[in-house]
Amino acid sequence: MKALKLLLTGALVAGLAAVSAPTFAKDTVGISMPTKSSSRWISDGNSMVEQFEDAGYKTYLQYAEDDIPTQLSQVENMIVRGVDVLVIAAIDGTTLSSALQMAADSGIQVVAYDRLIRDSGNVDYYATFDNFQVGVLQAEGIVQGLDLRSGKGPFNVELFGGSPDDNNAYFFYNGAMSVLQPYIDNGQLVVVSGQTGMDKVSTLRWDGAVAQARMDNLLSAHYTDKRVDAVLSPYDGLSIGIISSLKGVGYGSADMPMPVITGQDAELPSVKSILAGEQSYTIFKDTRELARVTVGMVEAIMKGTEPEINDTETYDNGVKVVPSYLLKPVLVDETNWEPVLIDSGYYDADQL
Repeated sequence: MKALKLLLTGALVAGLAAVSAPTFAKDTVGISMPTKSSSRWISDGNSMVEQFEDAGYKTYLQYAEDDIPTQLSQVENMIVRGVDVLVIAAIDGTTLSSALQMAADSGIQVVAYDRLIRDSGNVDYYATFDNFQVGVLQAEGIVQGLDLRSGKGPFNVELFGGSPDDNNAYFFYNGAMSVLQPYIDNGQLVVVSGQTGMDKVSTLRWDGAVAQARMDNLLSAHYTDKRVDAVLSPYDGLSIGIISSLKGVGYGSADMPMPVITGQDAELPSVKSILAGEQSYTIFKDTRELARVTVGMVEAIMKGTEPEINDTETYDNGVKVVPSYLLKPVLVDETNWEPVLIDSGYYDADQL
C-alpha cells in the first residue's frame, strides 16, 4: 500500500506538472537533493549549481526535506518538464524505480549522487566517496585514540549506524567493523550493551535526536557503574546528539573526560566540537570534488562520450553493478583541521 501511495502521489504531481509547468530549456540538469537540514547537502547543491553553470549548463535544484513522496514527485516533475540528465541523492534508495523507468523511457540518463539508488537497472552512473574506507578511517580513529595497537584495554565501546534505507550506511558500518571486530574478538574492546549489527544500531534518517535518545538509554541501562571509552558514530549530526547525551551525565569534565567519538562530513558544529576537545574525529569528504566528478560525468553524457569511472565492481544495486567514481575521504582531528579545511578554502577561518 505504501509503494502504491507513493506511485499515485508521484503520478498525480507529475500529471499536474505536465499541464501547468513550462518545459526546461536545452542542456538543463535536474538535481534532486534529500534535505536542507544537513549543511553538507546545502554545500553539495551549491557546489553543483556553481560548477554546472560555469560549464555552461542550466540547473534545476530541489530539496525534498527527507520526505520520500516529495522527492518522487520532484523527480517526476523534472522528467515531465524535460531535463537532459538527472542527478539524484536519494532519501530512500529503494523507492525511485518507477521514476527511473520513466526517465529511461524519456531518454534521460541518471547519475546517483553519493547515495546508491537500488533495485533499478536505470541507474547509469554513481559518483561517491570510498564509503567502506570512510568506516575504516572512523575505526582507525578509535584504534588510535585508545592506543589499541599497543595492547591496551579492555575499553568499553558503543556502536551507532546510519539510516537503514541508505546503502552507504552499510558500507560505513562494515568498513568500521573490519577494523574493530578483531579488537572485540580479543577482548580489548567490549560492547557493553551487546548491541551490534545494523539491525540493532541503525539510526533512521540520520536523525541526531534519535541518536541522542538511544545514547541516553544506553547510559541509563548499561553505564551507571561503568565508563564509555569510545563511540563509533558514522555522521557528525549523530555525534552532536551523542555528545549532548554524554554531557548530560557529566562527561566532558575533568573527572569524566569525553570518550573517543567519531563522525563524518566535517560539519561546522562538529569541527567546533573537535576544537573544544569534545568530538575526536570527523571524516572530510570534499563536496566540491564530488561536484566536479559529477559535472564531468554529466558533460560526457551530454556529449555522448563515456564518463570517467574508477570502479566497476563494488556497487551492485541489486539489479546491476553501477559504474562508479570513488573519491578518497580524509580523517580530520585537532592536528590537521587547519590545512585540510581552512587552507583548502572549504571553510573561512572566521567561521570557526
